Amino acid sequence: QVQLVESGGGLVQPGGSLRLSCAASEWPLEHYTIGWFHQAPGKGRKGIACITSNSRHTYLEDSVKGRFTISRDNAKNTAYLEMNSVKPEDAGTYSCAGDRGRLCSTFSGSWDSWGQGTQVTVSS
Repeated sequence: QVQLVESGGGLVQPGGSLRLSCAASEWPLEHYTIGWFHQAPGKGRKGIACITSNSRHTYLEDSVKGRFTISRDNAKNTAYLEMNSVKPEDAGTYSCAGDRGRLCSTFSGSWDSWGQGTQVTVSS
């Protein structure tokens, strides 16, 4: 099954921007719906963005709508989470997950594969 590796995390100032990447190996990304999850310090993991395999459907959770963008480039086997107007509450671990045949109507249930996560720190 697909192996996923996130990158692009780091330190960002409030109001700044960051682009996270989710790179696939062992299996083409084009077969997978990709979800991005955020886990703030001391809190549970929460699904915040989703894009179907053909990019036809996307979903952004209300707290990031208008600030974050999810996209993918199947030719590069990579999905992205563009983070703009970053807020302190956006800090935490960001993980991507892949699931074949999933619609972006729910984050619940089992996903086929998870990345290890990348850390985002928001500080001036």
